[in-house]
Amino acid sequence: MSTCATASRDLSEPLAGTAATASTWLLVEQPGPWGTEALTASRLDPAVGRALELAAEGTGVRVALIRRPGRHADLHTGARHRVFVAHTRPGRSWIRTTALDDPARLLGLDLAALGAGDPGGLTLRPHEPLKPQEPHEPHKHQEPHDLTADPAADPAADPAAWEEYTGDPLVLVCTNGKRDRCCALLGRPLAGELAASGVHGTWEITHIGGHRFSPTLVVLPHGYTYGRATAQGVKDVIEALRNGRVVTDGCRGRSAWERPGQAAELAVRELTGEDGADALTVVRTEGEAPVWSVTVAHRDGRAWRVSVAQLVAAPPRPESCGLPLGSPARMEVVGIRTARRPAHGVRAMAAGRL
Repeated sequence: MSTCATASRDLSEPLAGTAATASTWLLVEQPGPWGTEALTASRLDPAVGRALELAAEGTGVRVALIRRPGRHADLHTGARHRVFVAHTRPGRSWIRTTALDDPARLLGLDLAALGAGDPGGLTLRPHEPLKPQEPHEPHKHQEPHDLTADPAADPAADPAAWEEYTGDPLVLVCTNGKRDRCCALLGRPLAGELAASGVHGTWEITHIGGHRFSPTLVVLPHGYTYGRATAQGVKDVIEALRNGRVVTDGCRGRSAWERPGQAAELAVRELTGEDGADALTVVRTEGEAPVWSVTVAHRDGRAWRVSVAQLVAAPPRPESCGLPLGSPARMEVVGIRTARRPAHGVRAMAAGRL
Protein backbone atom coordinates (compact mmCIF):
# COMPACT_ATOMS: atom_id res chain seq x y z
CA MET A 1 0.00 0.00 0.00
CA SER A 2 1.50 3.30 -1.09
CA THR A 3 2.21 5.97 1.53
CA CYS A 4 3.40 9.56 1.40
CA ALA A 5 6.84 8.40 2.56
CA THR A 6 7.03 5.83 -0.24
CA ALA A 7 6.11 8.43 -2.85
CA SER A 8 8.66 10.93 -1.51
CA ARG A 9 11.42 8.33 -1.47
CA ASP A 10 10.57 7.05 -4.95
CA LEU A 11 10.71 10.63 -6.28
CA SER A 12 14.06 11.25 -4.51
CA GLU A 13 12.62 14.38 -2.94
CA PRO A 14 15.45 16.50 -1.45
CA LEU A 15 15.62 16.73 2.33
CA ALA A 16 17.62 19.94 2.78
CA GLY A 17 15.63 22.93 3.97
CA THR A 18 12.60 20.98 5.23
CA ALA A 19 13.11 21.02 9.02
CA ALA A 20 10.71 22.60 11.48
CA THR A 21 11.97 25.98 12.65
CA ALA A 22 12.50 26.62 16.37
CA SER A 23 15.32 28.29 18.23
CA THR A 24 14.13 26.59 21.44
CA TRP A 25 12.11 23.44 22.12
CA LEU A 26 9.81 22.95 25.13
CA LEU A 27 9.12 19.24 25.56
CA VAL A 28 6.56 17.94 28.05
CA GLU A 29 6.27 14.26 28.91
CA GLN A 30 2.70 13.05 28.44
CA PRO A 31 2.19 9.28 28.23
CA GLY A 32 -0.90 7.77 26.71
CA PRO A 33 -2.65 8.32 23.38
CA TRP A 34 -2.12 11.45 21.30
CA GLY A 35 -4.66 12.96 18.94
CA THR A 36 -4.00 14.85 15.72
CA GLU A 37 -3.45 18.10 17.63
CA ALA A 38 -1.75 16.46 20.57
CA LEU A 39 -1.43 19.53 22.80
CA THR A 40 -5.20 19.68 23.02
CA ALA A 41 -5.99 16.01 22.35
CA SER A 42 -4.14 13.92 24.90
CA ARG A 43 -4.29 13.32 28.62
CA LEU A 44 -2.71 16.71 29.13
CA ASP A 45 -5.35 19.23 30.20
CA PRO A 46 -6.39 20.73 26.83
CA ALA A 47 -6.71 24.19 28.38
CA VAL A 48 -3.06 24.00 29.44
CA GLY A 49 -1.99 22.69 26.05
CA ARG A 50 -3.79 25.44 24.20
CA ALA A 51 -2.46 28.13 26.55
CA LEU A 52 1.13 26.91 26.05
CA GLU A 53 0.62 26.90 22.29
CA LEU A 54 -0.69 30.47 22.33
CA ALA A 55 2.03 31.68 24.70
CA ALA A 56 4.74 30.29 22.40
CA GLU A 57 3.55 32.12 19.29
CA GLY A 58 6.17 34.52 17.99
CA THR A 59 8.78 33.55 20.62
CA GLY A 60 10.81 31.03 18.63
CA VAL A 61 9.77 28.31 21.08
CA ARG A 62 8.15 25.13 19.77
CA VAL A 63 6.05 23.12 22.25
CA ALA A 64 5.61 19.37 21.84
CA LEU A 65 4.66 16.33 23.90
CA ILE A 66 7.02 13.42 24.36
CA ARG A 67 6.82 9.90 25.79
CA ARG A 68 9.11 6.93 26.18
CA PRO A 69 9.00 4.40 23.31
CA GLY A 70 6.89 1.30 23.60
CA ARG A 71 3.60 -0.20 22.49
CA HIS A 72 2.27 0.21 26.01
CA ALA A 73 3.29 3.82 26.48
CA ASP A 74 -0.16 4.40 28.00
CA LEU A 75 0.94 2.32 31.00
CA HIS A 76 3.95 4.55 31.65
CA THR A 77 1.92 6.82 33.85
CA GLY A 78 3.13 8.46 37.00
CA ALA A 79 2.51 11.54 39.01
CA ARG A 80 5.36 13.54 37.49
CA HIS A 81 6.08 14.81 33.99
CA ARG A 82 9.66 15.08 32.75
CA VAL A 83 10.21 18.44 31.00
CA PHE A 84 13.09 19.50 28.76
CA VAL A 85 13.90 22.97 27.45
CA ALA A 86 16.54 22.97 24.70
CA HIS A 87 18.10 25.95 22.92
CA THR A 88 19.66 25.23 19.52
CA ARG A 89 21.77 28.22 18.42
CA PRO A 90 25.38 27.37 17.45
CA GLY A 91 27.94 27.90 20.18
CA ARG A 92 25.35 28.42 22.90
CA SER A 93 23.05 25.43 22.74
CA TRP A 94 21.90 23.94 26.04
CA ILE A 95 19.32 21.68 27.67
CA ARG A 96 17.70 22.10 31.08
CA THR A 97 15.34 19.59 32.63
CA THR A 98 13.00 19.19 35.59
CA ALA A 99 10.04 17.08 36.69
CA LEU A 100 6.62 18.53 37.45
CA ASP A 101 3.51 17.31 39.19
CA ASP A 102 1.44 19.85 37.27
CA PRO A 103 2.42 20.95 33.71
CA ALA A 104 0.25 24.05 34.16
CA ARG A 105 3.16 25.54 36.08
CA LEU A 106 4.93 25.89 32.73
CA LEU A 107 2.58 28.74 31.86
CA GLY A 108 4.70 30.94 34.10
CA LEU A 109 7.83 30.49 31.98
CA ASP A 110 9.22 33.50 30.13
CA LEU A 111 9.03 31.96 26.66
CA ALA A 112 10.36 35.07 24.92
CA ALA A 113 13.54 34.85 27.00
CA LEU A 114 13.86 31.12 26.37
CA GLY A 115 13.38 31.65 22.64
CA ALA A 116 16.30 34.09 22.75
CA GLY A 117 18.44 31.50 24.54
CA ASP A 118 18.31 32.99 28.02
CA PRO A 119 17.98 30.26 30.70
CA GLY A 120 16.75 32.97 33.05
CA GLY A 121 13.37 32.45 31.41
CA LEU A 122 13.06 29.23 33.42
CA THR A 123 12.05 31.24 36.49
CA LEU A 124 8.30 30.99 36.86
CA ARG A 125 6.28 34.16 37.24
CA PRO A 126 2.82 34.64 38.77
CA HIS A 127 0.08 33.66 36.38
CA GLU A 128 -3.69 34.02 36.44
CA PRO A 129 -5.68 30.80 36.81
CA LEU A 130 -7.23 29.44 33.64
CA LYS A 131 -10.99 29.72 33.39
CA PRO A 132 -12.67 26.36 32.83
CA GLN A 133 -14.27 27.44 29.56
CA GLU A 134 -11.22 29.14 28.03
CA PRO A 135 -10.20 27.94 25.56
CA HIS A 136 -11.35 24.36 26.12
CA GLU A 137 -13.26 22.50 28.78
CA PRO A 138 -10.99 20.43 31.03
CA HIS A 139 -11.23 16.66 30.87
CA LYS A 140 -14.20 15.09 32.56
CA HIS A 141 -13.73 14.74 36.34
CA GLN A 142 -10.79 17.15 36.21
CA GLU A 143 -10.77 20.45 38.08
CA PRO A 144 -9.30 23.56 36.43
CA HIS A 145 -5.69 24.24 37.36
CA ASP A 146 -5.05 27.01 39.86
CA LEU A 147 -1.71 28.44 38.80
CA THR A 148 -1.53 30.78 41.78
CA ALA A 149 -1.81 28.07 44.38
CA ASP A 150 1.39 27.72 46.41
CA PRO A 151 4.06 28.05 43.68
CA ALA A 152 6.71 26.98 46.18
CA ALA A 153 5.11 23.53 46.21
CA ASP A 154 6.29 22.96 42.66
CA PRO A 155 10.02 22.46 41.99
CA ALA A 156 9.91 24.51 38.80
CA ALA A 157 9.08 27.60 40.86
CA ASP A 158 12.73 27.51 41.89
CA PRO A 159 15.07 28.06 38.92
CA ALA A 160 17.71 25.98 40.70
CA ALA A 161 15.37 23.00 40.31
CA TRP A 162 16.06 23.08 36.57
CA GLU A 163 19.09 20.87 36.14
CA GLU A 164 21.59 21.02 33.31
CA TYR A 165 21.08 17.97 31.14
CA THR A 166 24.44 16.28 30.56
CA GLY A 167 23.43 12.96 29.02
CA ASP A 168 23.62 11.87 25.41
CA PRO A 169 21.86 14.04 22.82
CA LEU A 170 18.09 13.73 22.95
CA VAL A 171 16.74 11.79 19.97
CA LEU A 172 13.09 12.68 19.35
CA VAL A 173 11.40 10.42 16.81
CA CYS A 174 8.06 11.52 15.36
CA THR A 175 5.56 8.71 16.01
CA ASN A 176 2.11 10.32 16.06
CA GLY A 177 0.04 8.10 13.78
CA LYS A 178 -3.01 10.32 14.28
CA ARG A 179 -1.25 13.02 12.23
CA ASP A 180 0.12 10.62 9.63
CA ARG A 181 0.23 6.85 9.48
CA CYS A 182 3.84 6.91 8.22
CA CYS A 183 4.95 8.32 11.58
CA ALA A 184 3.45 5.29 13.31
CA LEU A 185 4.39 2.67 10.71
CA LEU A 186 8.00 3.85 10.36
CA GLY A 187 8.71 6.06 13.36
CA ARG A 188 7.56 3.83 16.20
CA PRO A 189 9.65 0.80 15.16
CA LEU A 190 12.71 3.05 14.84
CA ALA A 191 12.15 4.58 18.29
CA GLY A 192 11.70 1.11 19.78
CA GLU A 193 14.84 -0.24 18.11
CA LEU A 194 16.92 2.71 19.30
CA ALA A 195 15.68 2.38 22.88
CA ALA A 196 16.22 -1.38 22.90
CA SER A 197 19.77 -0.99 21.62
CA GLY A 198 20.77 1.38 24.40
CA VAL A 199 20.21 4.84 22.92
CA HIS A 200 19.03 6.22 26.26
CA GLY A 201 18.11 9.68 25.00
CA THR A 202 15.36 8.29 22.76
CA TRP A 203 11.84 9.68 23.09
CA GLU A 204 8.76 9.69 20.90
CA ILE A 205 7.51 13.17 19.94
CA THR A 206 4.14 14.36 18.70
CA HIS A 207 5.02 16.40 15.61
CA ILE A 208 8.07 17.87 13.88
CA GLY A 209 6.64 18.17 10.35
CA GLY A 210 7.58 16.41 7.15
CA HIS A 211 5.60 13.17 7.50
CA ARG A 212 6.61 12.17 3.99
CA PHE A 213 10.24 11.96 5.13
CA SER A 214 9.43 9.35 7.81
CA PRO A 215 11.02 8.11 9.88
CA THR A 216 12.00 11.61 10.89
CA LEU A 217 13.60 12.91 14.07
CA VAL A 218 15.26 15.91 15.69
CA VAL A 219 18.42 15.69 17.80
CA LEU A 220 18.81 18.17 20.66
CA PRO A 221 20.37 20.44 21.77
CA HIS A 222 21.86 21.09 18.32
CA GLY A 223 18.46 20.97 16.59
CA TYR A 224 19.56 19.03 13.51
CA THR A 225 16.63 17.19 11.95
CA TYR A 226 16.89 14.00 9.89
CA GLY A 227 14.63 12.15 7.50
CA ARG A 228 14.44 8.59 6.16
CA ALA A 229 16.42 7.64 9.22
CA THR A 230 17.80 4.23 10.15
CA ALA A 231 18.92 3.00 13.57
CA GLN A 232 22.56 2.79 12.48
CA GLY A 233 22.36 6.21 10.88
CA VAL A 234 21.02 7.71 14.11
CA LYS A 235 23.82 6.08 16.11
CA ASP A 236 26.32 7.62 13.71
CA VAL A 237 24.70 11.03 14.23
CA ILE A 238 24.92 10.69 18.02
CA GLU A 239 28.55 9.55 17.95
CA ALA A 240 29.45 12.48 15.70
CA LEU A 241 27.70 15.01 17.94
CA ARG A 242 29.48 13.63 21.00
CA ASN A 243 32.65 14.73 19.24
CA GLY A 244 31.26 18.09 18.12
CA ARG A 245 30.62 17.04 14.53
CA VAL A 246 27.47 16.93 12.42
CA VAL A 247 26.43 14.23 9.96
CA THR A 248 24.89 15.78 6.84
CA ASP A 249 23.68 12.54 5.22
CA GLY A 250 19.90 12.56 5.56
CA CYS A 251 19.94 15.96 7.27
CA ARG A 252 16.92 18.23 6.75
CA GLY A 253 18.48 21.24 8.46
CA ARG A 254 19.13 22.91 11.80
CA SER A 255 15.94 24.09 13.48
CA ALA A 256 17.56 27.35 14.61
CA TRP A 257 17.27 28.65 11.02
CA GLU A 258 14.38 29.34 8.71
CA ARG A 259 14.25 27.00 5.74
CA PRO A 260 16.36 29.06 3.31
CA GLY A 261 19.05 29.24 6.00
CA GLN A 262 18.85 25.50 6.60
CA ALA A 263 19.48 24.79 2.93
CA ALA A 264 22.27 27.40 2.77
CA GLU A 265 24.13 26.02 5.80
CA LEU A 266 24.04 22.46 4.43
CA ALA A 267 25.24 23.70 1.02
CA VAL A 268 28.25 25.42 2.59
CA ARG A 269 29.06 22.24 4.49
CA GLU A 270 28.94 20.26 1.25
CA LEU A 271 31.15 22.82 -0.50
CA THR A 272 33.79 23.08 2.22
CA GLY A 273 33.63 19.70 3.95
CA GLU A 274 33.15 21.50 7.27
CA ASP A 275 31.57 19.14 9.84
CA GLY A 276 32.00 21.12 13.05
CA ALA A 277 28.55 21.27 14.59
CA ASP A 278 28.99 24.88 15.76
CA ALA A 279 31.38 26.11 13.06
CA LEU A 280 28.74 27.79 10.87
CA THR A 281 26.12 30.43 11.62
CA VAL A 282 23.41 31.93 9.45
CA VAL A 283 23.98 35.61 10.16
CA ARG A 284 21.70 37.28 7.64
CA THR A 285 18.87 36.41 5.25
CA GLU A 286 17.70 38.96 2.69
CA GLY A 287 14.84 38.83 0.23
CA GLU A 288 11.56 36.99 0.30
CA ALA A 289 9.95 34.04 -1.44
CA PRO A 290 10.76 32.80 -3.97
CA VAL A 291 14.42 33.98 -3.80
CA TRP A 292 16.67 34.72 -0.84
CA SER A 293 20.29 35.68 -0.32
CA VAL A 294 21.65 33.99 2.80
CA THR A 295 24.96 34.88 4.43
CA VAL A 296 26.64 31.97 6.23
CA ALA A 297 29.69 32.76 8.38
CA HIS A 298 32.41 30.49 9.71
CA ARG A 299 33.84 31.05 13.16
CA ASP A 300 37.28 31.49 11.54
CA GLY A 301 36.09 34.65 9.74
CA ARG A 302 35.19 33.25 6.32
CA ALA A 303 31.73 33.88 4.89
CA TRP A 304 29.63 32.85 1.91
CA ARG A 305 26.67 34.40 0.15
CA VAL A 306 24.22 31.64 -0.80
CA SER A 307 21.36 32.15 -3.28
CA VAL A 308 18.36 29.99 -2.40
CA ALA A 309 15.24 29.62 -4.54
CA GLN A 310 11.88 28.22 -3.55
CA LEU A 311 10.67 25.86 -6.25
CA VAL A 312 7.55 23.76 -6.67
CA ALA A 313 8.13 20.04 -6.37
CA ALA A 314 7.02 18.07 -9.40
CA PRO A 315 5.34 15.79 -10.20
CA PRO A 316 2.55 16.19 -7.60
CA ARG A 317 2.77 13.88 -4.61
CA PRO A 318 0.89 13.43 -1.29
CA GLU A 319 2.35 15.73 1.35
CA SER A 320 0.70 13.55 3.98
CA CYS A 321 -1.19 10.27 3.86
CA GLY A 322 -4.85 10.76 3.05
CA LEU A 323 -4.42 14.20 1.51
CA PRO A 324 -4.86 14.97 -2.21
CA LEU A 325 -1.80 15.18 -4.40
CA GLY A 326 0.04 18.46 -3.97
CA SER A 327 3.18 20.31 -4.97
CA PRO A 328 5.13 21.13 -1.80
CA ALA A 329 7.69 23.93 -1.90
CA ARG A 330 11.32 22.91 -1.83
CA MET A 331 14.51 24.87 -1.26
CA GLU A 332 17.18 24.76 -3.96
CA VAL A 333 20.61 26.37 -3.72
CA VAL A 334 21.31 28.05 -7.04
CA GLY A 335 24.63 29.74 -6.25
CA ILE A 336 27.38 30.18 -3.64
CA ARG A 337 30.16 32.75 -3.58
CA THR A 338 32.61 33.97 -0.98
CA ALA A 339 31.65 37.16 0.78
CA ARG A 340 32.93 39.62 3.33
CA ARG A 341 31.74 38.67 6.76
CA PRO A 342 28.91 40.96 7.98
CA ALA A 343 29.56 43.40 10.77
CA HIS A 344 29.52 41.92 14.27
CA GLY A 345 26.07 41.91 15.82
CA VAL A 346 23.99 41.36 12.69
CA ARG A 347 21.16 39.21 13.88
CA ALA A 348 20.30 35.86 12.35
CA MET A 349 16.94 35.43 10.73
CA ALA A 350 14.39 34.86 13.47
CA ALA A 351 13.21 31.29 13.92
CA GLY A 352 9.57 30.66 13.10
CA ARG A 353 7.18 27.76 13.55
CA LEU A 354 5.97 25.11 11.17
